[in-house]
Amino acid sequence: QVQLVESGGGLVQPGGSLRLSCAASGFTFSSYAMSWYRRTPGKERELVAAITSAGGSTNYADSVKGRFTISRDNAENTVYLQMNSLKPEDTAVYYCNAKSRATGWSFWGQGTQVTVSS
Repeated sequence: QVQLVESGGGLVQPGGSLRLSCAASGFTFSSYAMSWYRRTPGKERELVAAITSAGGSTNYADSVKGRFTISRDNAENTVYLQMNSLKPEDTAVYYCNAKSRATGWSFWGQGTQVTVSS
């Protein structure tokens, strides 16, 4: 019954923008830190951005700092990733993750493809 459903991926030109969404259900969303990871074939999974359960603190990979913004709406059980000034190196499948510090539980979404044409 736990679900994380990513959406908003697609094809975009370098310099363009996309907004990813992750809709959560089946658990107490407001008790979980949320994050976005990405994976490209031949590369290790990379943490892109993270946000605390109440949205008070964020953290970003150096490669996306200043370009990406993570946010969450606990009333809507949704976390977002606003991606601006996209580069071909940002091409990847982007995954939503939920993690509880209290229990250690961690959940993953199915991923959404982001392709930045070069």
